[in-house]
Amino acid sequence: MTAKESSTPKYLTNTTLWLMTIGAGLVVSNNYYCQPLLGMISRELNVSESAASRISMLTQIGYAIGLLLVVPLGDMFKRKKIILGSFCLNIIMLLMFGFGQNLNMLLVSSFLIGLTSVVPQMFVPIAAQVSNPKDKDRNIAIVMSGLLIGIIGSRIISGWIGKIFGWREMYYIAAGIIFGLGVFLFFLLPDIKPTFKGTYKKLMASIFYYARTIPSLQLASLRGGLALGSFSVFWTILTFHLEQAPFFAGSDVAGSLSIFGVAGALSATLVGKLSGKLNKVHLITFAISLMIIAWIIFGVAGYTYVGLIIGIVLIDMGLQSTHVSNQTIVFSTHPEASNRLNAVYMTSYFIGGSLGTYFGGLAWGRYGWLGVVIVGMTFAVLCMVAHLIWGGKKKYQAEE
Repeated sequence: MTAKESSTPKYLTNTTLWLMTIGAGLVVSNNYYCQPLLGMISRELNVSESAASRISMLTQIGYAIGLLLVVPLGDMFKRKKIILGSFCLNIIMLLMFGFGQNLNMLLVSSFLIGLTSVVPQMFVPIAAQVSNPKDKDRNIAIVMSGLLIGIIGSRIISGWIGKIFGWREMYYIAAGIIFGLGVFLFFLLPDIKPTFKGTYKKLMASIFYYARTIPSLQLASLRGGLALGSFSVFWTILTFHLEQAPFFAGSDVAGSLSIFGVAGALSATLVGKLSGKLNKVHLITFAISLMIIAWIIFGVAGYTYVGLIIGIVLIDMGLQSTHVSNQTIVFSTHPEASNRLNAVYMTSYFIGGSLGTYFGGLAWGRYGWLGVVIVGMTFAVLCMVAHLIWGGKKKYQAEE
């Protein structure tokens, strides 16, 4: 049996939509398995918690670089080949991490795991490019929900597998998951015709051209990076926070708390359905406000499970609502360059996330939970300030 290549479909089918949704969740999980396991890795390798947090930071940096250098190739070549090639390298990197015997080996492999896990960001532009116009926002939100559920599920699964079997086993299992997904995609994912004709140099030049000349893309990228930075501060440090008094909890608890982030995934779908009906400026203002309120709660009640749970619900809802709104704005211009526009936005998004991880780790090492709260709040407040200054101006808004 051989895979049959198909031309670009007129509109996205439900089969393709759900295949991409599930695939997005499974692949993006690779970037987040480490977060509940950082305490275990720190103890086994006898390194500081701040040093171990660099694993998460380098995964996000690798992901950002992959978004910038790899995802745009989806406009230039058949995406199916790029996706399957990335999967082969991703499997090798996951196994390399699992067999790693020192921090340097884990840092290198974590960077490369992020670099080769950018496939979900090829699925999102497909949903934008070949959806029926009336279903575009909804389909983007569905694929994003799969991605978000993958982020949530990855923390839960890795927390429990780490508790029962050990952190290395999680990465062996992940390699098997990617192999199985690759088989399904090989036979079921249609090819999308390339939309860019030219050299890779010209392709990259066009990316920087769009980044320089589209104000709505610039603001969405800034908002997204600051919002994910705030979010990453919390989720990177949570496992260390829970190991301290009064919790004295392990990776299983840190992972299980992710289930309360389901509200974020559900809100993304709702925002996708409502984004065409509501004013996006007001919607984003409300979403960022939720993140700020979450950090106030983390500061006041962050030493109780109730406070952490309420804050998790709010910070996840705020981030994902902001993210989906940003992406509908980004994809409202130049649909023929959807991968390149998404590369600009998502590169900024994960650079912000890596900065949040880095500064969160520094704050935890020097000032404890209070320092973490201040850093996380700072990212969220800066996001709100940027939005209030520029978000209401016509040139920074979506093209209707």
